[in-house]
Amino acid sequence: MSTATYTVTGMTCGHCVSSVKEEVGEVAGVTSVEVDLADGLLTVGSDGPVDTALIAAAVKEAGYELAGQA
Repeated sequence: MSTATYTVTGMTCGHCVSSVKEEVGEVAGVTSVEVDLADGLLTVGSDGPVDTALIAAAVKEAGYELAGQA
């Protein structure tokens, strides 16, 4: 099992957290998603490495961005 942590910008409430968890949870290979609103941290568990671009796209679909991603 693999775990990766990202920083998400723009989240301000519980609904933000739910949106990010839902979108990231749909990425192929992702087995768990934890979001810490206070720190803006997204922790993704997976069976193997997951392309950061796929995570970034899912976060963008939820309406937010990964820090450092354009």
